[in-house]
Amino acid sequence: MLDGYSRTIPRLLVNAADRNPAGIWVRSDDGSLTFEGAVAAAALTAQALDDAGVGVGDLVMMTASTTVPYLLCWLASAALGAITVAVNPRSSPAELAGLIGQIQPRVIITGPGLAASRDGAAPQGPDKALDIATLVPRDWADQAAMAAAAGPARLPDQPSPDDLAVLIPTSGTTGRSKLVMQTHLAYAMAGEGFPFWMELTAHDRLMTTLPLFHVNAPAYSVMGSLASGAGLVLVERFSASGFLDAARRHGATEFNAIGAMLEILMRQPERPDDAQTPLRLCYTGPAPERDRQLEIEQRFGLRIVVGYALSESPYGLIWARGTRPYGTLGSVRQHPYLGEINEARIASENGTVLGAGASGELQLRNPVLTPGYWGMPEETAQVMSDGWLRTGDLVTANPDGTYTFVARVKEVIRRRGENLSPLEVEEVLEAHPAVLECAVVGVPSELSEEEVKAFLVASPGHELSFPELRAYAAGRLAAFKVPRYWEQVTELPRTPTARVAKHRLPTGHPAGEYDADADGLARTPGGEK
Repeated sequence: MLDGYSRTIPRLLVNAADRNPAGIWVRSDDGSLTFEGAVAAAALTAQALDDAGVGVGDLVMMTASTTVPYLLCWLASAALGAITVAVNPRSSPAELAGLIGQIQPRVIITGPGLAASRDGAAPQGPDKALDIATLVPRDWADQAAMAAAAGPARLPDQPSPDDLAVLIPTSGTTGRSKLVMQTHLAYAMAGEGFPFWMELTAHDRLMTTLPLFHVNAPAYSVMGSLASGAGLVLVERFSASGFLDAARRHGATEFNAIGAMLEILMRQPERPDDAQTPLRLCYTGPAPERDRQLEIEQRFGLRIVVGYALSESPYGLIWARGTRPYGTLGSVRQHPYLGEINEARIASENGTVLGAGASGELQLRNPVLTPGYWGMPEETAQVMSDGWLRTGDLVTANPDGTYTFVARVKEVIRRRGENLSPLEVEEVLEAHPAVLECAVVGVPSELSEEEVKAFLVASPGHELSFPELRAYAAGRLAAFKVPRYWEQVTELPRTPTARVAKHRLPTGHPAGEYDADADGLARTPGGEK
């Protein structure tokens, strides 16, 4: 732990309430909480969890939607020194069963709509299954107000900064999921850093539609609002058609976007009032191209700040205050008053450290790196070495200290003795007016290495001509980067954070696929020759 540093999740909440007890902290369509009301509500929830036998070091599994009751359960669990394992409420029974069997949680917190799946998934399950509506009654706002009026609430403060706060599932398989361990220290320092990086103040309102079962919303939006005294707006799910109206309704000034959220918003029909919202800032990553970023900013009347982080390290890269290094992930993030606590470097496949101008795997070293993967020492050793985290992301180190994203290491395609980034091919294809979006992957080759395949979604009112698109790509890319296989799909599968889920793309070679090497035979998207 850093000398003299004693921040934890409950301490940030209590400190915020001490500074501004009557200020409104959380806003949602179901009600709002003041800072002191949030302490009171979290204390009541902590008492209910304590009565259920939850204590220091216990695993608490939650099917966490982005709502106030689940937020209170997370804060209460953290205050008791328990370890929260927040999972996607849309998980299948098989996925839930696999995770329950892996971690054997002390309790499961879930809603009535998931009770059947939960019970069917866990015949050997935890001691207790708790209904969220019992832990946090539907009139939570009124109860919190009454409790706060009765006098200052006493929130448990069991953990120390180095204690585990969460296990973050990084996959939803029916087998053993990688669970990223993260500490109170990581969340507290992320919360203190985020307002500084984004130039936020107590007058801002941070809106998130992102899931509470990932790192972004809890570490940046929740903890960032507490550290700065800003408001927090919770919207249960992302809706492109209702997003701007939600920002207007709640007076939101900042939001975090992941994956394709900004592009999905841009594809909504333009309205004269698109820029007439309180929004002034958006945090996102990776970076849009310069012209596209300016187009997004002009349409919605806000400024985009680009950054990079991952569950294993909430301290990564970000655009430095006052800079606009378009197309990059920014430079190394530092703490606003603890000084330079974060380092970055890039390394080759064999571990050689590379200098500016080179491309390699990004590695990070800082006090908030994950201790590893829960119960997986071998997997932990694969990503941790001498205090450095191997991120699995390929970047280019620029002379000005910024880094440009290239690809995920596992997504790099090896073709004809060359390495290529799917992102580069996707950016070229998505610039074609007939292409709404695409995903490029490597597929098995009958010779060796891989072939390149592009999955494409047509823009409204356009038809895809694969020979034309192939010629378009060939005029802009080296020959080995031009896809051999082309397939049209109605939509791309996505993760809960709107990233393309490439592992869920169709496999094999269906009739509608176009093979550019098939002796000049051009198949249309319908499969005709």
